[in-house]
Amino acid sequence: MTVNNASVLTKDYFIAYLKLIMNSREYTLMEAKEFAFDFFFKGDMKLYDTSTWLQFEKALKELDKTICKIDM
Repeated sequence: MTVNNASVLTKDYFIAYLKLIMNSREYTLMEAKEFAFDFFFKGDMKLYDTSTWLQFEKALKELDKTICKIDM
């Protein structure tokens, strides 16, 4: 996925990105979160912008809710 440093990435972008990680690597959501933090953000939540990080967190929360509903 190509990233433009000048724009804020959306929650939907991160949902797609995290799902891709989870499906292709057979990771849990927490494993995908750690992978994205290390690989995408290079261990720095301010790398792209605080707004981008907030969208990432929103995506995590939404996926967590979705996964919890599926597990029930």
